[in-house]
Amino acid sequence: MTGILWVHLVKDLRIEWRSREAVNSMLFFALLVVVLFSLSFDPQGAFSRDIAGGVLCVATMFASVSALNQAWAREIRHQVLDAQRMAPTPGADMFLAKVLANFLFVTVVQVVLAPVFVVMYNLRILGDAWKLALVLPLGTWALVANGTFFAALSIRSRNRELLLPLILFPIFMPALLAMVLATGSILTGDSDPTLWIKLLLGYDIIFTTVSLLLFEIVLHAE
Repeated sequence: MTGILWVHLVKDLRIEWRSREAVNSMLFFALLVVVLFSLSFDPQGAFSRDIAGGVLCVATMFASVSALNQAWAREIRHQVLDAQRMAPTPGADMFLAKVLANFLFVTVVQVVLAPVFVVMYNLRILGDAWKLALVLPLGTWALVANGTFFAALSIRSRNRELLLPLILFPIFMPALLAMVLATGSILTGDSDPTLWIKLLLGYDIIFTTVSLLLFEIVLHAE
């Protein structure tokens, strides 16, 4: 981790620690989705395990959009982003710092959400529970890496709150599908999620690399 990346990361973490805007908004939205889904059906037995993976992944996806928009909106205030564009430092460091910060925020929400999710959906994991420690971080990284990049791409649009999900969700769909299927197979124990984990890993490597290569252009675009 380079010094510039560390400076950007610490700055974002300090801002969030003082305001808690991103974590609070994500946590409220994710809890709302989980509660609404639990009230719409009787979460019992095999049926609960079949849909729980999809509910968790979709709740995380929708809840993350607000945090991804806020990440760059903070830089627009007082022309901070313009100052960073003129700084003689690589834009990749700032991008990776944003991705890491958003990854930590989403992970905190998932950790808080997990026990609530288990209780409300009466879940009992039948597969290898430790594989969730691979699936969830890989899926989360796919979401925040793409989301951070496309949020920067749409930051100067007046309709960026609408534009970001319109761009992000179709691109994230393959990773979402792999995340849902892997989580479902772990919860039900019916199949081996190794293929979906490999797909998530490959997705993360490809899209993170592409985002790093293109971010300098997005950063200095007018």
